[in-house]
Amino acid sequence: MGIVLPVTSGRRGHKGVDLGINELSTVLWRERELLESLLFKLEEEELVLASGRARWVGRATREVEAVLDQIRGIELGRAVEADEAAREVGLAEGASLQDLAKAAPAPWNDLLRSHHVALTDITSQIGALADSNREVLVQSVRATQDALLGMIGTAAMNTVATNKAR
Repeated sequence: MGIVLPVTSGRRGHKGVDLGINELSTVLWRERELLESLLFKLEEEELVLASGRARWVGRATREVEAVLDQIRGIELGRAVEADEAAREVGLAEGASLQDLAKAAPAPWNDLLRSHHVALTDITSQIGALADSNREVLVQSVRATQDALLGMIGTAAMNTVATNKAR
């Protein structure tokens, strides 16, 4: 799953850095796993939308929302661990992951940079796929509305024609 770094006794880790960075890395690995799951669920949703099987759209969307809820849940833990890691390396709370990577000692700096690159990449993929799915849904709604309006118009014309024939 990830790189495992040796931990010394007590609350201190590699080169005297507290374990907050280790905890942050653990949370970041979990977040990456959840984002991968979200990307997978969005791809499933895309396939369902492309198949035209409206029956499964609601389920696919609920599965996406369930993963999003899990991601929201882990974000608080990430913020707490990031603030702890920031204090350990002499940064203010709320420091960015990039700033943490710059301030952290080796090998944490490389690991935090790799987390940043991976998170940036996957969030970009998720954003593009979510936008694409949203556009397909909008087009489907428009097509459904047009079809219903066409049916209503045809039904109204048939009613008028029936009334004239009487």
